[in-house]
Amino acid sequence: MIQQPVTATGEPTATIHHFRLTFPASRLGAHTARHAAERWLADQQDCPEVAAGDEDAVTASLLIAELTANAALHGRVRGRHARIDLTLTAGTLRIEVTDARGDRLPAPTPDADGESGRGLLLVASLADAWGCEPHHPGGKTVWAECTRRKPACKGGA
Repeated sequence: MIQQPVTATGEPTATIHHFRLTFPASRLGAHTARHAAERWLADQQDCPEVAAGDEDAVTASLLIAELTANAALHGRVRGRHARIDLTLTAGTLRIEVTDARGDRLPAPTPDADGESGRGLLLVASLADAWGCEPHHPGGKTVWAECTRRKPACKGGA
C-alpha cells in the first residue's frame, strides 16, 4: 500500500490510499485479486479520513468482482497478466482493471438469449461513472468510480 499526501497551495492535506496487484488473467487469478483487494479495502476502514459504510463495501466488492472476472474472461492473452488498481480518497473509490486485450472493448449490451453479458449493466448501475481507456502497448483499462458515503452514526445522534 502506498499513501501519498497531496497538497495544493491554500488547501488542506488530503491522503490518497493506493492498492495495486498484478494477477494471472485466469478465473483463479481474478478470484485471488478480488479477495486481496477486498482485504485491503477492509483494512482501510481503520483510517478515519476514508472510513465508509457497509453499503460502500458491498458496492466495491461487486464492482471489483465483475471487472476482474471480465479481465480473466475477455482480456486474456497467453503469457500476459492483468492488473487491478484501487485509488481511495475520502470522497471517491476508483477501481481500474487493466488487461492485455485492447481489441476487445466492453459493451454493456447483452444478448437477450445469452447466459452471460450482463456484468457491465451491473457495473453501469452501481458505479457513479465508468469507462474504458486504451492501455499501451495493446491493452485496455476498464474503470469504475464510486462516490463514498459517510458511515451512519451508531447509536443515537
